[in-house]
Amino acid sequence: MPIKPKVKDRGRYTSDINAVARQAANMLLLKPLVWRVTRVTVHGLENLGGLDGAYVITANHSSHLDTPLIFGSLPKRLSRYLSTGAAADYFFTNWWRAFTPVLFFNAFPVDRGKGRTRSGSAPHTHRGLAGSLLTDGIPLLIFAEGTRSRTGGMGTFKPGAAALAISRGVPVIPVALVGAFSAMPSDLQGLPKGRPPVHVVYGHPMQPAPGEIAHEFSERIRRQIITLHDQTARAYGMPTQADYARTLALGKAADKAEKAEKASTEKGDQRPPEPPSAG
Repeated sequence: MPIKPKVKDRGRYTSDINAVARQAANMLLLKPLVWRVTRVTVHGLENLGGLDGAYVITANHSSHLDTPLIFGSLPKRLSRYLSTGAAADYFFTNWWRAFTPVLFFNAFPVDRGKGRTRSGSAPHTHRGLAGSLLTDGIPLLIFAEGTRSRTGGMGTFKPGAAALAISRGVPVIPVALVGAFSAMPSDLQGLPKGRPPVHVVYGHPMQPAPGEIAHEFSERIRRQIITLHDQTARAYGMPTQADYARTLALGKAADKAEKAEKASTEKGDQRPPEPPSAG
């Protein structure tokens, strides 16, 4: 049986008709497409067997594939009312921009702190909406990094997801997405040939320890996602988070050396010509 939100006062977020349409769109359109272009393996669904009520999913974020992978891999009872945040200043300025994330992901608007929308108008505030949805029993998918990684490596976590879980007394589900960056990099450059492997790894639900504040809980969630990611990556011969960090460091060192060499060459070209010898 699907988990039903406790209170039906949030319109489309809890609509049974919308839920049926959303799951049909995902199962008939989006999931077949993503599963066709990648080789998806899902791990750890047994960890979610006793999950009931609202929860927060937090995952590493490095690809446009991330949200479809989570919605497509979750059991229907858990994904039926799942809602994910989308940038209010981009997706919710026009109905046609909002249509796709709302149809497929039950998206809710998230303020990104910008002073103006793309059209130049003052933005409408959506402060507190995520907490209200959780209170109503609607589970949320929140990427705690706040944006997609441009390198494959995980960034720091914002404490908002952990704070929501603490304040509403709901568990956090850590999810590691392995191989999604290689399958579809953020800049869409160097797309691999064939069907690259992607792994979706679900960890055990996490609860804050007594007295644990949001920053501490958020960091513990981040470390758990790194552990899930790297254990799976090593098992299947894929890059770990340390590998991504090493590649980034080597790239920065190479860029620095190239700039130094270029500056040295330009400095040498600017030297005045030597005077002719007296002989």
